[in-house]
Amino acid sequence: MPRSSRQGGRALAVALLTGTLLAGPAAHAAGPLRVGGAVLEPVAVSALPGFPGADPAAALDAFRRVCAAPAPAVPAPPTVAGSAPDLAAACAAAAGTPPERAGAFFAERFDAYRVVRPAEGQDPERRTGFLTGYFEPELEGSLTPTPGYAAPVLARPDDLVSLAPGEVRPGLDPSLRAARAVGDRLEPYPDRAAIEDGALGPRARPLLWLRDRVDLLVLQVQGSGRVRLPDGSGVRVLYDGRNGRPYTAVAKLIVQEGHLPLDGLTLARWTAWMRQNPETARRLIRANASYIFFRLAPVADPALGPQGAAGAPLSPGRSLAVDANLWRYGLPFWLEGRLPGGTPPEAGRLVVAADTGSAIVGPARGDLYLGTGAEAGIAAGNLRDAVGFVVLLPKPASGTGADPAAGPGR
Repeated sequence: MPRSSRQGGRALAVALLTGTLLAGPAAHAAGPLRVGGAVLEPVAVSALPGFPGADPAAALDAFRRVCAAPAPAVPAPPTVAGSAPDLAAACAAAAGTPPERAGAFFAERFDAYRVVRPAEGQDPERRTGFLTGYFEPELEGSLTPTPGYAAPVLARPDDLVSLAPGEVRPGLDPSLRAARAVGDRLEPYPDRAAIEDGALGPRARPLLWLRDRVDLLVLQVQGSGRVRLPDGSGVRVLYDGRNGRPYTAVAKLIVQEGHLPLDGLTLARWTAWMRQNPETARRLIRANASYIFFRLAPVADPALGPQGAAGAPLSPGRSLAVDANLWRYGLPFWLEGRLPGGTPPEAGRLVVAADTGSAIVGPARGDLYLGTGAEAGIAAGNLRDAVGFVVLLPKPASGTGADPAAGPGR
């Protein structure tokens, strides 16, 4: 992680006390801004306790990485929050921002909005969302199917057609996010059980083999991983598509069937239970219809994570998976609440939207990337907290004439 920017933090604190920072956007003349059923409530950064948090330079580095990434293969829906031209202007400004001015950069180039679920019917107003954590597992594998390595990691088949967010194809169930190309038509892609039973035929191309189906499940749930090979070298295994079927959490099934209690359920505990009960584990794993395909890549920088959906390497503790149907990649968020890894404990943290996931749905739902290996896995498993979400929308680029309070979707 980049070094701490103590000087920049002190300068920002002085600005907060003297009122020299921008107070935030004015109320929108046409009514409140909304994203995914939530209201975006304008808030001054001076009203955010602890802002910009410890080491804002780390958030600036994460922001720059997303800025430098190539455009995603699947374009963002036109309704996502955050102006692309204004975000590009902020990216250009970030390139010349020194680390000691990182906090001031986010305060000056963005307007803050608290994501609020308004009261509706019997549901009270909610100013907090839900934050979980994910990580990059370290697993053992082999490039050949030798004894002790029995679970193939499959490459993306050439007949897999991924659907963009919100895209619907005639004749396909709208809930499916991928399809199989059969001649000039599309049909549902085989589910996990069918793939395990050989439905892909010669299109099932193993990249490498892991120890067992439990390791494969962990890799698929996390979406990527590092694999140590028998010769001591390592390779990164990256997400390269899914069959588009609905995801079912196997750990949830274990609890529902009474095999393990929810209290104290950790990744290590439920994976150990599955290895002790292989036949039941096989049945439960096959109940998860979703199946992930991968590609291989070298480990370019061991300090960074795999490439996220935004096309940039993930930054431990700073890269956030969001609902890509609602938020544009690259948007900074201020998370209000208890977060792992903060010493001393933080009142909040600046993070950057850099990834997504099938279980990350809604305007106040996030998944924080926490790093590689067992320690990161423990932290990720323990992070299931209610936190406040404050999105930072880029201010209009100079000369655009745009409404400074108009955030989403313009």
